[in-house]
This record gives sequence, C-alpha cells and structure tokens, in this order.
Amino acid sequence: MEEIILLLGSNKGNRIGYLSQAVQKISALSITPVLTSSLYESEPWGFETETWFLNMSVLITSDLTPQELIRVVLNIERELGRVRQPDSNGYESREIDIDIIFYGSRIIETPQLVIPHPKMHLRRFVLTPVSEIYPGFIHPLLSDRVEDILERCDDKSVVVKSCRAL
Repeated sequence: MEEIILLLGSNKGNRIGYLSQAVQKISALSITPVLTSSLYESEPWGFETETWFLNMSVLITSDLTPQELIRVVLNIERELGRVRQPDSNGYESREIDIDIIFYGSRIIETPQLVIPHPKMHLRRFVLTPVSEIYPGFIHPLLSDRVEDILERCDDKSVVVKSCRAL
C-alpha cells in the first residue's frame, strides 16, 4: 500500500463539477478515506487563456502499481470529457487534468510516466495544495519537505485559496 498524491485541475466548463466527479472516481481507488486540499484558483501556467484553473490535491492510498494508476487516471480524464490532442504541448484549456505528483517515495522514469512529477517544484499551483495536505512529505529527488520547496519557489504566478470547497 502506497501513499499517492495527485493534483487535479480544471479550467473549462463546470470546473467544480469536473473536480467533484474526479474526486468521486478517485475515491473508489483508495484503500483509506481520501484527503483533499482546499480549492485554489490559479492563473494559467505555460499558455494564455481567460479562464483561470481550479486546482486541488488529493492524497490516496492504493495497491495499484504506478502503471495501473496512470491507466486508470487517464481513463477518468477521458470519461469526464478530456480529449488530448496528439500535436499539443500539453498546455491548453481542459475539463480535467489529473497528474500523479508523488507515488510514495518512488522514482520512476519511463517514456509514459515520470514520478515525482518533473516540474512540480517549479509550480506554485502544484506546491500550494500539496503543501496543505502533506507539508512534511520529503521529495525523493530533492530530499526536501514540500513546504520548504514551496517557500523557495521562484514561480510568482497567482494562486488564491477559493472560498468554495468540495
């Protein structure tokens, strides 16, 4: 059984609805009750669009392998309407985005999956909700606590705790 931290994001359509449905589906994967962060509104990172993202982190425990988990996560995204464009650089508006940030303390580098998420330490919109639910988690490559990585993060993009919660 591993503790797994996911990041969910949405900036297209009913953002709260997509996040809520994703959390429901993800909850079915967890052996223990899930822990969710607050909702955070954040400006888009890596591309321009008018609608900001709602982001949140989710902590689950699971016996799924990382490869099984990524298949399930991608299927949840498809079920909720996400269509990945083959020629896209990944930065575009989306109904739902689910990223595996940490899978326990494992380090995985395959063409299909990189864990820990390779850019999480550069992104305030990832670090803020992850730090809320697991501030003391030690990044297995950086050997530092998530809350300390957030404190030193150079990303100046706006991330605001939403007054809404799921």
